[in-house]
Amino acid sequence: MDIYLVGGAVRDKLLMRPVVDRDYVVVGARPDELLALGYKPVGKDFPVFLHPDSGEEYALARTERKRGHGYHGFLVQADPTVTLEQDLARRDLTINAIAEDRHGTLTDPHHGVRDLDARVLRHVSPAFVEDPVRILRVARFAARFTPLGFTVAADTMALMQQMVRAGEVDHLVAERVWAETRRALSEPQPSAFLRVLRECGALAVLFPEIDALYGVPQRAEFHPEVDTGVHLEMVLDMAAAIAPGNDLVGFCALLHDLGKALTPVDMLPRHIGHERAGVVPLRALVARLKVPTEHATLAERVCIDHLNAHRALELKPATVLKLLTALDALRRPARLETFLAACEADKRGRLGHRDDAYPQADYLRRACAAAAAVDASAFVEQGLAGPAIGTAMQAARIEAIQAIKTASMSPSPIP
Repeated sequence: MDIYLVGGAVRDKLLMRPVVDRDYVVVGARPDELLALGYKPVGKDFPVFLHPDSGEEYALARTERKRGHGYHGFLVQADPTVTLEQDLARRDLTINAIAEDRHGTLTDPHHGVRDLDARVLRHVSPAFVEDPVRILRVARFAARFTPLGFTVAADTMALMQQMVRAGEVDHLVAERVWAETRRALSEPQPSAFLRVLRECGALAVLFPEIDALYGVPQRAEFHPEVDTGVHLEMVLDMAAAIAPGNDLVGFCALLHDLGKALTPVDMLPRHIGHERAGVVPLRALVARLKVPTEHATLAERVCIDHLNAHRALELKPATVLKLLTALDALRRPARLETFLAACEADKRGRLGHRDDAYPQADYLRRACAAAAAVDASAFVEQGLAGPAIGTAMQAARIEAIQAIKTASMSPSPIP
């Protein structure tokens, strides 16, 4: 048997990026041979094994032929007669279809190295159209590699547009859409994910609530970029800068302004009440994609309360406590950090505001800590019981937040 390093590991080595996962393809072997060597089989759909020592994935060389819709609609052939070139031909992009042998020699039948140098995301073959997940993967790779200057090849974009028109995207299952979206939100430039999907037409099919934001105007004095879709792209990239690799923050940023697409035309460019209006489309999206509960819950809180965060220094202490309580921040301060990162991204994700300070975040952190420090034991010692303790704690927490607010508003002493 011959073993080759393939896919992202080779690509990232050539780009001089850190290699996180190493995948191998095994040519000229049968499953029983790998089992005899101690490899452990994983999955049911493809002949993939884990190395007995390293735990890295080793897959038998295989071919795939379309026979139906969806991720499982492929006929897989994996036997010792399948060549390395045949295995590479089934891959999505040329930059992912490069193999390296144990001597460091590359096999590159689809000119992936050339496309790496040219910074192009290009499909391997016309068989690209057989798997609609590849549309999401191309968009995700754009989110990762656009900062390096990569663009989608024109003929690849044309194929993606053809796939959307043919209804292939309609067969994507929610779990795959969510998995690729979540990974895209962890990349350095998530806005590229939206732009690629929008250009090929998939955004309107998969995320109609987000697609509807493009072309919706905002007040130029607050949003010099004007277009709500452009603002969303800027917020996503700011979220990636503030909280690198944090898809939870990214998801909150992604859904924070959905209500603006529902603003009546005669009210534009003002968006009064867009926070609450955004809850209905948000809940529809998270239900359709089967989004995890924590993502759905925090995204809804950001949607409802991001403007309250922006005006935190103007809010009454009782309103601040209500905000913190809705987040469950007194018991789970990590939630507050996610909320604040998404809100800061919204505030700074505007044309000309990238470097703005966001003192509201520090104020809300200190207000949360002060409120959380109020302990029930002091009121028990005073002889209070039952609901009276809760009432007293509520008043004490409001007083503690007032003290933080007063300190925040006081001028700094002159040195």
